[in-house]
Amino acid sequence: QVQLMESGGGLVQPGGVLRLSCEISGVTLDEYGIGWFRQAPGKEREGISCTSGNTFYADSVKGRFTISKDYGKNTVYLQMTSLKPEDTAVYYCATESMPGGEYCAIVSSEYTRWGQGTQVTVSS
Repeated sequence: QVQLMESGGGLVQPGGVLRLSCEISGVTLDEYGIGWFRQAPGKEREGISCTSGNTFYADSVKGRFTISKDYGKNTVYLQMTSLKPEDTAVYYCATESMPGGEYCAIVSSEYTRWGQGTQVTVSS
């Protein structure tokens, strides 16, 4: 059974740093792509980063966020720096089978398995 568990969210001041974790069970990271998405109140879900045979970032986070994988822990991280109030949202990780190094995209409809989300609030 595939399960995803996000953690690491919280309250941080503008300019601060947070690292989100997505612990995944039931899949092998070599064969699955992982995406990070976020949804702010009243807004649509936004894709921000993914990793599979490639790594991709939305323009809104490029240069500030870094996605990485720990194969030993079967965990994917999202390191977030220079946080802004507009980064406030519930952050979700998602996974889908992408064998053979298939390239990922930050399109939510391409992922069928999702975590429960973790709240990130950027405020002074």
